[in-house]
Amino acid sequence: MPSFQYGIGRLTASTALAIASGKIKGEIGPGAISRIRESESHVRAIVESDATVYGINTGFGILANTAISKKDTATLQYKILQSHSVGVGDPIPQEIARLMLITKLHALAKGFSGVQLATLERIQFHIENEVTPVVPEKGSVGASGDLAPLSHLFLPLIGLGEVYYQGQRMDTGEWMRLSGMAPITLGPKEGLALINGTQFILSFAVKAVQRMHHCLEAADIIGAMSLEALTGTKAPFDSRLHELRPFEGNKMVAGRLLRLLEGSEIMNSHTDCGRVQDPYSLRCMPQVHGASRNAWLHLKELTETELNSVTDNPIIFDAKDTISGGNFHGQPLALPLDYACFAAAEIGNISDRRCYLLLEGKWGLPMLLMNDVGLNSGFMIPQYTTAALVTENKTLCFPASADSIPTSLGQEDHVSMGSISGRKLNRVLDNLEYILAIELLSASQAIEFRRPLKSSAILEYAHGLVRRQVSFASEDRVFANDVNRIAGIMKDLSFVQAVNAFAPGLNEGYEQYTY
Repeated sequence: MPSFQYGIGRLTASTALAIASGKIKGEIGPGAISRIRESESHVRAIVESDATVYGINTGFGILANTAISKKDTATLQYKILQSHSVGVGDPIPQEIARLMLITKLHALAKGFSGVQLATLERIQFHIENEVTPVVPEKGSVGASGDLAPLSHLFLPLIGLGEVYYQGQRMDTGEWMRLSGMAPITLGPKEGLALINGTQFILSFAVKAVQRMHHCLEAADIIGAMSLEALTGTKAPFDSRLHELRPFEGNKMVAGRLLRLLEGSEIMNSHTDCGRVQDPYSLRCMPQVHGASRNAWLHLKELTETELNSVTDNPIIFDAKDTISGGNFHGQPLALPLDYACFAAAEIGNISDRRCYLLLEGKWGLPMLLMNDVGLNSGFMIPQYTTAALVTENKTLCFPASADSIPTSLGQEDHVSMGSISGRKLNRVLDNLEYILAIELLSASQAIEFRRPLKSSAILEYAHGLVRRQVSFASEDRVFANDVNRIAGIMKDLSFVQAVNAFAPGLNEGYEQYTY
């Protein structure tokens, strides 16, 4: 099995996800161990000295000027985990909690946080043995670190909180009884180092990078199928046009669409049809999909910067050189997460417009994509669902990062709300996957009215993937079943993965747009 060195290697979104799924093994290697032990020794020296360092021998937040005695420095770290565990709401997905463990371990293993090796080894144990802490989804304001969710994440280290273990949710004490484990002993600064950071925001960002990438890939494929079904032209994808306005995302999408349509009998059948222009949702796919590609790329690049950053506070350079700063502030991710939220919502918006075009009964397609309408409603009502989901996504597009409410009695007087940005983007992606699934169903139905003509080899393969899940609809049925089946191959990423495996050169020349 491939391995990754925590604290030493460069962590990417795909590597973090692979560790979370057990495809790559994360290790704390000798180089990281040396740094960790050195940093731990600096904290011990600070405790033994008369120096005052925030969070080691002081209170937290507004209590930073309250001195803590040497004998209470360890107790302080337990109390911070307990007092800050105030999250509410449903638990976050276990995969997100595992990503939080992975990204926190990587940051602490860089050796600027004063955390004991034994503590990091226990975190690694939780990752490798799939003992996943239960973390409530709400309660972080995205500055001073994701305090509440990270506190819940690390309560199991001291025998508190809840975990998922062998498919069951249980109290940590019960898990420890079953496994023979015991709580660890936290040292000075460790509690603060564990909960001070952006790993909640970051883990939602990592997952969004993966999910949004697949939605963007799917949107090009599905949009090309809709174009074919509507006998649209590929002329607007000509590379000469896009060299005159050379946004990289636009050029990439235009090139992908040309490759997706290459060799299509349907396209070649109507070259002299006399239609001058297609509607924007067909003609402007490079511009709209491409702009969202650029937003995704920005999110990916900043997410991977954060993946390899130290985000707790204070930072320990040595026993006499510490800095109390603001690396825990979530603003660097909050802004691109909000931007990506708009970009993802727009992919759903244009997809819904193509769904509507497919139903109009124009350009040789039957109205509502069924021959016997009246008795049958055809594909009219699935478009109601896309309209509802698009509007729901619009309501989620208010940027969380545009707001800030002071906390800690004004000491923390500007916060990012990036935790909400990350959760909200993933909710938009939930809806987008359904919207794209409905367009894929509709386009697959429509393209069969062009028979015996065939589309390109790639799009016929994509059509076949749909038909493995659902059949052509000659009359009404419970379309929710069809939608859920196709949404399933969107949500598990298998639709895009299968098409990319069939046509591996689709993104040639634009490798930066992969993750």
